[in-house]
Amino acid sequence: MHVIRRTLDSIYNICGLIAAFFMVMILVTIVVQMVARWTQTTVPGASDYAGYFMAGASFFALTYALNHGAHVRVTLFLTKLGDKRRWGETWCFGIATILAIFFAINAIEGTWLSYKLNDISQGQDATPLWIPQITMSIGTLVLAIGLADHLIRIVFTGATEFIESSLGEDDTE
Repeated sequence: MHVIRRTLDSIYNICGLIAAFFMVMILVTIVVQMVARWTQTTVPGASDYAGYFMAGASFFALTYALNHGAHVRVTLFLTKLGDKRRWGETWCFGIATILAIFFAINAIEGTWLSYKLNDISQGQDATPLWIPQITMSIGTLVLAIGLADHLIRIVFTGATEFIESSLGEDDTE
């Protein structure tokens, strides 16, 4: 069981590193655009690539943020449940897991359809859309796995790490 836990935590941390990489790429794209303006040249598709990097950063950061308790949660309401907090947490994680699985399936199907149709972006870069869409597909798939992981943990152990760390803290989230 410890091997599975370490593997999942490693995957979540790798997703955080990939999100950070995409954030750095956004910075690089902005700097390249600034230099291009100063030298009166253009970089075709730079704005499109910045958008692709933003999508990659957002979707890969979802599970990393979830695993570190950084998502906005309604802890005030959950705290008011008292002894029934576990049921509230289970319900929330259950609904979130179902929705994440639904989004992951649709993201993967959309990416596959873009690949099959050879759909390209409308910008100057003419990038095949499945390339930036794959970050959304992977990100939502890992989010579904992460939510299912937390759901299983709360069902069988009664708590997850970030839930335990938030108990007793100020509930102003």
